[in-house]
Amino acid sequence: MRTLIESLAVLFGRTPRQPAPESISDAARAIHEQRMERRTHEETERIKGLHSAQARKLKRWRLRRWATLILVNLLFIVSYKLDIQMLEGALTASRFVGFHMADLNAALQVMLAYKQVLINLLIGIVTILLIWWTLGGRTFCSWICPYHLVSEWAEIIHMYLRKRNIVREHTFSRATRTWLWLIFAALAFVTGYTVFETISPTGILSRALTYGPGLALLWVGFLLLIEIFYSRRAWCRYVCPIGLTYGLVGSTSPFRVQHDLKKCHHDGICRAVCLVPHTLEATKRGRSSKVKTYLGADCTRCGKCIDVCPTGALQYKFKGLGKSK
Repeated sequence: MRTLIESLAVLFGRTPRQPAPESISDAARAIHEQRMERRTHEETERIKGLHSAQARKLKRWRLRRWATLILVNLLFIVSYKLDIQMLEGALTASRFVGFHMADLNAALQVMLAYKQVLINLLIGIVTILLIWWTLGGRTFCSWICPYHLVSEWAEIIHMYLRKRNIVREHTFSRATRTWLWLIFAALAFVTGYTVFETISPTGILSRALTYGPGLALLWVGFLLLIEIFYSRRAWCRYVCPIGLTYGLVGSTSPFRVQHDLKKCHHDGICRAVCLVPHTLEATKRGRSSKVKTYLGADCTRCGKCIDVCPTGALQYKFKGLGKSK
């Protein structure tokens, strides 16, 4: 329970805390003490070699994720254009071979605006809730959301410009997202209008892909320019309440990314590529309370950390299958 509370607190914006000394297991403490010793030159060179070899490998999880994301959104287009009624609508509300599905955040906004529980939305919520609870964390964000993909491409440009000192990185408080979640919910209730849905790049892109482009795409382009030239992945990190909603739903899922302290070199490569590096706090030297720990509710399950880790210290696992020490 303590771990879940800490995970949710970090999801809402709190900075991760260093584990209390009494919470660190004997097995983890022994590894930490061993890691405090200075690395030999040979060990340092060996680790560099592992990273060089890993960098040349294909980023398999990224390719799988991009392929899944593109195929799901392409299915909306094909279903609409060919009228095959397989995946109808857009990500905010759709039907898959007759089953209603509704984005959880959009459904919440609608019910707050109309001040009643709509049966079709309720059915759609249950379906989606089961799917994303099973997959856990913010899996929707990295595996389905079309804005996440274009934002990831914008991030590549941003990092290229940063390496050449053309742009600088600007960060904000992650708690901003929590406050905006509350503000948008309150606006829906007070105004009777789903205010967030008019500016959500997820909904805008999903509808544009299916039904054709509109002027709202200018807003999406503006957000991407901010992320390229000012703040890396700003919308997903500091604004979007959709990620917060799915993080809450997936916080108790048994499917997680597991960190193995024995295999970790604490080199920070995983945190450098991660959209939500605060979920990788256990990869810092001395920060893991157990030999095997699981990433928190804000993890998008994107697999980028798994792709870059040369020792397999990070892997997809089902919590409860295996021992934690």
